[in-house]
Amino acid sequence: MNDIIIGIDLGTTNSEVAIVEQGKARVIAAGGNKILPSFVGIDDNGEVIVGETARNQYLVYPERTVKSIKRLMGQDTHVKLAGQSFTPQEISAIILKRLKAAAEQDLGHSVNKAVITVPAYFSDAQRQATREAGEIAGLEVVRMINEPTAAALAYGAGQQEAKRMLVYDLGGGTFDVSVVNIESGVVEVLASHGDNHLGGDDFDEQIVDFLLTHLREHHQADASGDSKAMARITRAAEQAKLQLSDQPYTRIEEEHLLQHQGSTIHLSVELSRMAYEEMIEDYINATLDAVHIALKGAKLTASNIDEIILVGGSTRTPCIRERLFNEFGFEPHGEVDPDLCVALGAATQAAMVAGQQVDTVLVDVTPYTYGTSAIGTLNGQYYPFMFVPVIHKNSALPIRKTEAFMTSYDGQEKVEIAIYQGEDPDALNNIEIGEFEVSGLRDVKAGNIITLTLDLDLNGILHVSAQEKATGLEKSITIKNALSRLEGATLDKAKQRITSLFGQLESDPEKFKEKSAAEPEPTAPEIIGAHELIAKAESLFDQVSAEDKEDMIDLIETISNCIDTGDIEGLEEPVEQLNDIIYYLES
Repeated sequence: MNDIIIGIDLGTTNSEVAIVEQGKARVIAAGGNKILPSFVGIDDNGEVIVGETARNQYLVYPERTVKSIKRLMGQDTHVKLAGQSFTPQEISAIILKRLKAAAEQDLGHSVNKAVITVPAYFSDAQRQATREAGEIAGLEVVRMINEPTAAALAYGAGQQEAKRMLVYDLGGGTFDVSVVNIESGVVEVLASHGDNHLGGDDFDEQIVDFLLTHLREHHQADASGDSKAMARITRAAEQAKLQLSDQPYTRIEEEHLLQHQGSTIHLSVELSRMAYEEMIEDYINATLDAVHIALKGAKLTASNIDEIILVGGSTRTPCIRERLFNEFGFEPHGEVDPDLCVALGAATQAAMVAGQQVDTVLVDVTPYTYGTSAIGTLNGQYYPFMFVPVIHKNSALPIRKTEAFMTSYDGQEKVEIAIYQGEDPDALNNIEIGEFEVSGLRDVKAGNIITLTLDLDLNGILHVSAQEKATGLEKSITIKNALSRLEGATLDKAKQRITSLFGQLESDPEKFKEKSAAEPEPTAPEIIGAHELIAKAESLFDQVSAEDKEDMIDLIETISNCIDTGDIEGLEEPVEQLNDIIYYLES
């Protein structure tokens, strides 16, 4: 039997996990609910909490909770959580680990492979960071597919009739639009466009600004510096947004919101759907501009589109349906829950990778142009950084393209190659995503030919190689943004750290087997003492520095492994080291 591969929609606001069983995709409930809020926190006991519990904690302890981490993926940054510093990959890994555990609980056995969806407009660095998050969570990411593509799979599975679909995907933090052709079970993405920083979070911020203005004008109070008040205001804004999807007015009320000059401020204000839709009009206009760019990329017009698929919870905003109806002349589809269809499509792709019988074949495209810079002419003038596209936007994946370049002066012994992502004819106006050097070239006249090959795989990861044609001298790299990439030992350490923090939800295939009532629990004095030592160490977490805590977590992980395997002898050294740290802290 092939390994089960799960499909995961790792979202800005919510995340889901799904599988295909007997040819049918279904979403697995995580903690009793199919939708897991993408919130991560650390509770009073120093334990990791994920989902609804963390979301509730955010109102009271925003400093111990993280939300919308997806917006930081691929950036060289850290977030603070209960005084500790985490990379975006680590926070995302905690969410993935929770989804992994839910799938294992549902299936009754361990799961180690996943297909994870990403926004179509995610850059190479953001895709790498997503893959790293999977690794830290203990998942082999066998494929990453674009979210609109996954949604098209969910709708298009089994369809034989030829159709052109527009997938409008507006989530909590990102927006994507794809033009898709479905025919004889083949789902072919013709073009994509989008914005990695446009989504429901931005809609919430407009309501938050409205509420802060109301407090200033009616109560002369500024809540922006009060983290607890701001957490409540943000949650109230989100709830108001949801209510306005179904009703024309909503009243936003938060009693005992904050203290101001000795008085208690209570928030109570009405917001109309019309006022709210005016607040977000510029964002909606931006999404429709992207729709037309995608249509142009596919060489189609609105009249060529047969169906519109809405993806992401933010598409429940009524004016979005109205604007799309005005543009295309027909109602968008809504049969599949917009919050779940991406996960269902990911599961469909996962089943295809696993070799299960699925009636759909997927052809995806790259949303970006990739190329290099060279000496040439720009606007009629000599320019040393002219952008030379090698792989063009909307090319079908996987794709491999090679271009030839020549050295520019006699005796040139090396070439420096920069790789850019973008559409501007001036390379410096595009995003540089990697650079490398080929040195030791032949001592010959100018015109020595160097070939550059760009290879973009099914996950949208870019592999680059350059070769001196005459000698075969070659240098190759995989573009991995140096600011976001976690290398070797760092990745292992992150994995160990998250595993330690996440112990209460750690996956262990044995836990799925019924324990015999007669099965004895370990009672060796060394093991009992080790359990007590771990409990004591964890009780001190709030009092220690980040560095000491990391050392303690590493030792706890080693001790726990020895307990699990019954390795009494192996306990001696880590127990002694942990005792030394505790003694130092208590002295």
